[in-house]
Amino acid sequence: MAEMSVDFCGLRFKNPIIVSSIEPTNSVERLKKCLDAGAAGAIVKTLTDIPSMATLTKHSKYAILNETGEVIKGKVPRNYVFYSRSGYSSTMYQDWAPYLKEAQAYAEKKGAHIMASVGAQSLDTWASISKMAEDCGVKMVELNLGCPHTTQMRGIETGVLIGQVPELAAQVVERVVESVKIPVMVKLTPEADNLTEVARSVKKAGAKAVTVNSRFTGFAVNIETGAPYIGGPAGVGGPWIKYVTLRWVHEIYSKLGMPIAGSNGIFDWRDAIAFVMSGARIMQVGSVLMLKGYDWLDKMIQEIESFLDEHGYKDIQSIYGMASKKAVKTYNDKSQMKGICAVIDEEKCTRCWNCVQSCFYDALSKGDDEVIIQPENCIGCELCFNVCPFDAVSFT
Repeated sequence: MAEMSVDFCGLRFKNPIIVSSIEPTNSVERLKKCLDAGAAGAIVKTLTDIPSMATLTKHSKYAILNETGEVIKGKVPRNYVFYSRSGYSSTMYQDWAPYLKEAQAYAEKKGAHIMASVGAQSLDTWASISKMAEDCGVKMVELNLGCPHTTQMRGIETGVLIGQVPELAAQVVERVVESVKIPVMVKLTPEADNLTEVARSVKKAGAKAVTVNSRFTGFAVNIETGAPYIGGPAGVGGPWIKYVTLRWVHEIYSKLGMPIAGSNGIFDWRDAIAFVMSGARIMQVGSVLMLKGYDWLDKMIQEIESFLDEHGYKDIQSIYGMASKKAVKTYNDKSQMKGICAVIDEEKCTRCWNCVQSCFYDALSKGDDEVIIQPENCIGCELCFNVCPFDAVSFT
């Protein structure tokens, strides 16, 4: 069986799956359920000194949407949209102390780790909340500089409002790093102009890792009522965003080489594998647990292990960064752009003509009873391969 353990910021995780800072980690009882289901760690829902962000969670709203923008009504599609309005932990940070100690003690029995997400309104409280978490035994703090909901709250300068500005993000990190000895991780926002530059800034300030990434702020409309879902702008994420998130995982891994926790876009084991191959060492699973339940964690972990075994990988480290290492550095890099030309397997071809109607380079055309190929026009774009339902197109 493949070795699943992962080294991350000096900590050993028994597998690469942890639970993100979300509703399933908003109490010690829920944290225990995460660990019972096999998670290698869990991040406590964001500890805060901001009363309005705690109150917001007590009035959370959700609209889980399918590909046509309708509420899923219990049928969870693979690429759902998780549209929600929520806040930080509904329990103020001071009251979390005994629960953090209890959760960490339970985690140690499970061979797992408890981490604390932090979101504050001043440099001093960023530091003091982080120090409180450290004193309670948690193994890492994650600074939540990605929360999208803060953009809709009056008088609050935290979350995404800091995370979009490299200099402000660095100030928070520097202050916290001065106050704690445990590793500091930063949750990035996809709303920053350039996530790599924010990551570079917080790395220089002392952050040991980054979480890539939090959610966007979106606006979802119910076209039947002509009104926005859940009242207006809200956080938007889910499996559909995977490819955007992977772009930043790839870039930060390739340019900075710092440890990455992948988040936002993970539905099942396939997504987790893609994140590791792009350069994430661990994966944070969140919204899918609210729809599929805690047992989804064990299912994911087992299926990751099965994938590694079936493909002959001795450990998960064997696939770490694999795809990013094979990626071209720029579009001008021709080293992996070999000249290829479409070939049609006449026995498999049913003359549906999908390939012909999708060729915009005049390389494929209709014959009397066959697809005619003009090799001199084929640029090897592979669109015809994608639209053929009978596997009749290949390239040489």
